[in-house]
Amino acid sequence: MRVPQYSIQRMRLAIIVPVYNEAATIAEIVGRLRAVPLDKEILVVDDGSTDGTWEALAPMKGGEVRVLRHERNRGKGAAIRTALAAVTAPAVVIQDADLEYQPEELPGLLAPIAAAQADVVYGSRFKGTLEGMRFANYLANKVLAWTATIFFGQRITDEATCYKLFRTSVIRSVPLVSERFEFCPEVTARLRRRGIRIHELPITYRGRTEAQGKKIRLADAWEAFFTLVRWRLARKA
Repeated sequence: MRVPQYSIQRMRLAIIVPVYNEAATIAEIVGRLRAVPLDKEILVVDDGSTDGTWEALAPMKGGEVRVLRHERNRGKGAAIRTALAAVTAPAVVIQDADLEYQPEELPGLLAPIAAAQADVVYGSRFKGTLEGMRFANYLANKVLAWTATIFFGQRITDEATCYKLFRTSVIRSVPLVSERFEFCPEVTARLRRRGIRIHELPITYRGRTEAQGKKIRLADAWEAFFTLVRWRLARKA
């Protein structure tokens, strides 16, 4: 898809960064986000960190960077919902702080929305470059993608990707209830139940290990699966 560069740069993007105990990487990810050649606002939500993340964020405040805080850890979904209430841009994306996803790819992912060719864009690790994902995580991601495809009538290759871009009005139309990592299956299920098509583009993913701070566990995969089931069976989406 070819979209004029001026169209992409003209569309403002809100970048939500939910953060929990990422003192080691937060400065780098914010710096890389600032360098992305887009009109943007960066909303960092410190979700009750205890490792010095909040203190590390202090010099980053100002300009296009806003910093919000949960006094106690509530979960990724809760952090995203807090930030969504403060978004002013017409498009919004989720960005993890752990350096697994590459901010330099955001302009390309924004292109279909800027061109009015999509309302929702997912960056698919399985269509792009995939490095360092453990087999158990690979299998869980494949099962979740297959389940979402069967349940909701659209081929989805990467349901659990962090890189989810939305037209802000679309994501705000969904009354999200997620607290933790079940944000991904909830939003996928409820958008598809409403007939909203998800556009996928390839991205680059470089996984990190538990020793490097990776937080998602097998229990989160089960929770994601049952979240898909829940919203498939729900009377209203």
